[in-house]
Order: sequence, then structure tokens, then C-alpha cells
Amino acid sequence: MKKHKTSNHKYIVANNIDELWGLFITTIGFQLTPPNVHYPSKDHPSAYWFDPKVGRTLYEYQLIYVTKGEGVFQSEHCAPLQVCAGNIIMLFPNEWHTYRPNEKSGWEVYWVGFNGSNIDRLLDNGFFSKTQPVLDIGFNESLIGLYRQGIEVANYQRTAFQPMLAGIVQQMIGSVFYIDKNNSFRDKDVVIKIDHARALIRENIATDKTLEEIASQLNMSYSWFRRLFKQYTGFAPAQYQLEIKIQKAKELLTSTAMPIKEIAYELNFETTGYFITFFKSKIGVSPNVYRDKVRTRPY
Repeated sequence: MKKHKTSNHKYIVANNIDELWGLFITTIGFQLTPPNVHYPSKDHPSAYWFDPKVGRTLYEYQLIYVTKGEGVFQSEHCAPLQVCAGNIIMLFPNEWHTYRPNEKSGWEVYWVGFNGSNIDRLLDNGFFSKTQPVLDIGFNESLIGLYRQGIEVANYQRTAFQPMLAGIVQQMIGSVFYIDKNNSFRDKDVVIKIDHARALIRENIATDKTLEEIASQLNMSYSWFRRLFKQYTGFAPAQYQLEIKIQKAKELLTSTAMPIKEIAYELNFETTGYFITFFKSKIGVSPNVYRDKVRTRPY
């Protein structure tokens, strides 16, 4: 009978070219800690091994995914928290932290460590926070698959493997953010209404129907509708409506011979001049220039 592997991890170096990619990986692995077993094991480099009673500070980010068992986590910006299967622990550079599994349950974790300007930019812009380092994303087989794929790439370390790993980790980060954001909308009725609102905005892009009327049709006050719409989509309703108009304008410019004036009228812009100015501010060129460039583009 084949023995179940309890550990598989790699500690990786990155060269100057790898770092220019904007995201590079330092470590990736999997470890199963059975109940009543001393934690952590000694098979990690000294820069990573730590005593849970003392904690440690790393100089990289890590995503630690607890897939079985329970434990406790604490960091400089986070009081002690119970963590369990389905939780993601995010570690930050220069941030003291400690964690360990519960002795009775043990745990199974996947982790990946990384650095780079891409993730620095996400932190600087508030996509992740040191005050909320534990995210409850539940059991996700696709995310586990990405960890396993990354471990396989790291095991072989073929030429240009760092950019390949960076792509996998970028997808991990996006998946964690996506799942966490959607989990915050547990009221399915609200999600249904926002999806309905987006459909109504698209359907009424060329009509005089106002956003206030759409909110009323959904039995929501406009202020409540606006707040929930922005939280869910990242756009204020009026901004979303304008983005849809730009999409439709690009479609009409490339697939029809409609004059600019008619397109502005079709999309319910107040004036042709306003349409031209708005289009240029979003796309970088005027509608006529955009039409000419697309139609002369070689294929």
C-alpha cells in the first residue's frame, strides 16, 4: 500500500529577470501535520522555521490555505484568531506573525510565498489588508489544483519556470479575492437584484429610462441601490451606464456606417459634442479616429 505523502515543498531563488516580471515565487508547498505531532517540523530552512511561541517576521507575502483541521493565528495587526479548514491566511512582508495547528486536530495546509511590485500595488490600493489577514473562502478544489500545479512546476524548475509560477500565483490571488468578495454578498436576493439591474441598464441604454426608475422597478430606494451596486460591481450605477454606452458606441463605430451624430443620439447623449469629448476621454482618440483605425487594422 502506497504511503500518503505528508510533505512536499520547495524553496526557490529568483534572478534579476524573474523579478522584472513583477511577481516571483520564493517557496511553495504542502504539509500534513497529524494530531499530537510536534509543530513545526524541522525540514524547513532556518529563515522560515520558527517557534510558534515566539513567532517570526518574513520579508515576503504568503498565502496559506488550511484544507483540513484547525489552528490559531496571530499577527502584529490581528489579535489571536481560530482558523479552520477553508480559511486562507495571508502573511505580509515585515509583519510579525505566528500560527500553529490545534494539537488534537492537526492540520493540512498548502502555501506559497512570493514578492514583487504587482502584489505591492494590490496592497497599496487596498485590495488586501493587514488588519484582515484571514479570509474564509471554503473548500475550493480549483484553488487546491493551482497549488498542486505550482508545486509540480517548482519540482522540475525548467527554464523560465518563474514566470509560469507567477501566472499560477496571480490566478490564485485573483481567485481568493473573487471568492472572498462574493462571499460577502450572502443575501442572494440582493445579488439577483443587482444582476437584474445590470440587465435593465443594458436593455435601456438607448432609452430615457433613468437609474432612479430602474431602482424603483427593483423595489429599492435609489440611495440603497446605488450603494449595493457599487459594492458589488465596483462601479456607481451612472458610471456603469456610461461604460456600457462606450461599449455600444465602439460596436456601432466598427460594425455600421452610422454618422457620429446618429450614434450620439442613439445612445441618448445630450449633445454630439459631449459624446465626442466623453469617448475621447475614455478611449484616447475621437470616435472618427477610432473608426478609421479599426477599419484599417491588418488581420
